[in-house]
Amino acid sequence: MKKKIIAIFPVIVLVLIFTAFFISNENPNKEESKSQITQVKADVIMPTKVSRPGCEKTNNCYIPSTIVIKEGQLATWVNEDAAFHSVTSGFYGTPTGLFDSGYLDPYQSFSFTFDESGVYDYYCTLHPWMKGQVIVE
Repeated sequence: MKKKIIAIFPVIVLVLIFTAFFISNENPNKEESKSQITQVKADVIMPTKVSRPGCEKTNNCYIPSTIVIKEGQLATWVNEDAAFHSVTSGFYGTPTGLFDSGYLDPYQSFSFTFDESGVYDYYCTLHPWMKGQVIVE
């Protein structure tokens, strides 16, 4: 009888640890945590479903696809799609290296300050049909 208890004891301990781990990782306030997403003022939005070709036909892969700002102004992009996106200066295949957001998760944002006037093209490294432009006056 003693051998059975000794053999079962480690199994019981593992079950208790496993259960405690899952209980501690549950979020009983899922609705509350959804409402706590930090809202960022966006100059440009990556809307839903632009990870599929077609948005380029109506020029709405980034909304708006062209923005005009002043020298020294910050521009902010927000990914409102369920897919990953990026904001990378240049054109697909020929990035300029001026800015690159890296992959943006859904509802993640990226900001860049444009210190010099000019026309700055950008694109999504994951979806080459997604293009936009910043005009700095």
